[in-house]
Amino acid sequence: MLDKLEAIRDRYIYLEEQLSDPNVTSDMQRFKKVSKEYKDLKEVVDAYYAYKELLGNIATSKEMLNEDDPEMQEMARMELDELLPAQEEMEEQIKILLIPKDPEDSKDVILEIRSGTGGDEASIFAGDLYKMYSRYFDIQGWKVEVLNVNEGTVGGYNKIVLEISGEEVYGKLKFESGAHRVQRVPKTESQGRVHTSAATVAVMPKFEMEDIDINKADLKVDTFRSSGAGGQHVNKTESGVRFTHLPTGIVAESTDGRSQIKNREIAIQRLYAKIYETRKNEHDSAVAAQRRSLVGTGDRSGKIRTYNYPQNRVTDHRLEGDVKNFNLQQVVNGEIEPIIEALLIVENAEKMKAGEAEA
Repeated sequence: MLDKLEAIRDRYIYLEEQLSDPNVTSDMQRFKKVSKEYKDLKEVVDAYYAYKELLGNIATSKEMLNEDDPEMQEMARMELDELLPAQEEMEEQIKILLIPKDPEDSKDVILEIRSGTGGDEASIFAGDLYKMYSRYFDIQGWKVEVLNVNEGTVGGYNKIVLEISGEEVYGKLKFESGAHRVQRVPKTESQGRVHTSAATVAVMPKFEMEDIDINKADLKVDTFRSSGAGGQHVNKTESGVRFTHLPTGIVAESTDGRSQIKNREIAIQRLYAKIYETRKNEHDSAVAAQRRSLVGTGDRSGKIRTYNYPQNRVTDHRLEGDVKNFNLQQVVNGEIEPIIEALLIVENAEKMKAGEAEA
């Protein structure tokens, strides 16, 4: 473990020097990349120095056990009784810090909420999910832009598309992809019966051109007239945009934005995501011990969470035991951080298990 930590410390010092290099500071793209890596390593390096200090104190206490003075020996034993458990605890924390982070975790996201089965109630539930996430975004201090809205006939949304930017956005929201189910008496129900409805959430990381390494010459761009609601402006303006990646034949388009410029941005993000997913799947299939993680799969068809109003309970089906249930009122008020933290623990445990298997 010390070898790994010292290598990271050396890398951290190198990056610190790079941040003072005029060749780096004059290149904003490179400076941004170096700054991010430097910031990401700081927590590990701080833990390394604390761990080194702890090991030094343990070594000193063990030397004191060899002293002739009984009082010194007793003092050393008392210190070791505190230091050795602290060493075990710190080593566990460092193991978690050393788990490789997903490079996408720091990215901004495009989040889409769609009503599913359940008619008007599903649209109302999609609206409730939007309110829940909006409160969570406010808590996190993230910036939100509404890209597209298709309202339901009695409230809520058939579909709403958002762009969220801030710190570690995808790292937290990636667990929200999937089918969300609600059990309650709908506003549209006159008999007081509990109904089950659903809405789907899709969370897509925002990629940059350099992340996917796409040659612009390999892209074919088409524009077309958007259909649906929007009046004369939509019918007369070719605001829809379609990208085709010629080497792979992958196609992505968008009519969600109000302008062609916004649709180009949304469509290229969808193309990045599709190409990235294709390459990732190709890589994963080449790995001998392929496993499917319980979290972060983004499977839209899989039920990930149930919001049970009669029992005031939210259940996340990817978790087990008592930890899978949460207070519904707190969750719908935007307090979803406990769910995210529980899923992160599961994800980290899966990564640690995979790392031990590879070792």
